[in-house]
Amino acid sequence: MITAVELVRVALPLVRPFRTSFGVEEHRDILLVRVEAFGSEGWGECVAGLEPLYCSEYVEAAAHVIEHHLLPRVLAAGRHDPAEVEEAMAPVRGHAMAKAAVATAALDAWLRSSGQALSEFLGAVRAEVASGVSVGIPASDRPETAIAALLDEVDGYVSAGYRRIKLKIQPGFDLAPVRAVRERFGDEMLLQVDANSAYSLADARHLALLDAFDLLLIEQPLPEDDLLGHAALAEQLRTPICLDESIHSARDAATAIALKAAAIVNVKPGRVGGYLEARRVHDVCVAAGVPVWCGGMLETGIGRAANVALAAMPGFTLPGDTSASDRYYRTDLTEPFVLRHGTLAVPVGPGIGVVPLPEVLAEVVTSRRVLHPRL
Repeated sequence: MITAVELVRVALPLVRPFRTSFGVEEHRDILLVRVEAFGSEGWGECVAGLEPLYCSEYVEAAAHVIEHHLLPRVLAAGRHDPAEVEEAMAPVRGHAMAKAAVATAALDAWLRSSGQALSEFLGAVRAEVASGVSVGIPASDRPETAIAALLDEVDGYVSAGYRRIKLKIQPGFDLAPVRAVRERFGDEMLLQVDANSAYSLADARHLALLDAFDLLLIEQPLPEDDLLGHAALAEQLRTPICLDESIHSARDAATAIALKAAAIVNVKPGRVGGYLEARRVHDVCVAAGVPVWCGGMLETGIGRAANVALAAMPGFTLPGDTSASDRYYRTDLTEPFVLRHGTLAVPVGPGIGVVPLPEVLAEVVTSRRVLHPRL
């Protein structure tokens, strides 16, 4: 049973501002969930942002819904094994990122109590995973300056050994930067783009021009609720379409695949409500012959550890956004994840395999709220 719950808020500056079509992030206000259960401690990271831009969730609302709606139901459920925690939270509509944080903390404690690693629990088949990196849109109003900055940043990641480069794009910043990166680094580099829903179906002819650059995929070009639009766009592009924001569950994945709206799926545990549902998304895609990869949400080592375990499952055949710690943070909350030969090692310890470093946590924590088990 869960005997104690704590909501921990931390503030971490990013190594460099991260700009997408949604906006710019310069630091992270991160909500962690710590539980004591089964004689062990478990940690989960909420990936909701400071503002509701990527999706409707944001960190302040996540903290509220966890305290007032999710935990009361979980604590009333009793046994708190992973499936029961998920079932207890199901009546609450939406709030997948808040649910994922609670579910992961409970899952971590449950696995630690039996000495089982998350990777083993999920069915991982690899001891290390190929790592890709997501490159934001440079902050410059001058296209030539922005592209020069982009090339310098990509050069650093290529030199570090990342296996795949993902470029964020938006209207007005798409063809020219992709062309520049291809010309600079050659056709052999694995390259993909992410639009974060910035286009409409009316842009199909323009997006088709990206076919010339032999991209792995174009991620989420249209709004998340436009599956039919993605299916229509797929008929006009050679570049495979990958869905991210559109996929909130295994059912969504099955629907998108049936509609031929997605040839590839980006699996983000926070977006689908946790690692049990992420495994179901994986299984649906594998059954349909659709490759998956693990996306990132600027996680600290807490979230990154669990994502790396997920990415070691058999269907994750494309490099994900499971970058090294120093891609985002000069000092991570945990022992840093270090890129070696383009890969990250899968944690082997029980649970998610990592815990926050007390001395680091003490320096960056902004609030701690202990919740009574009975709330």
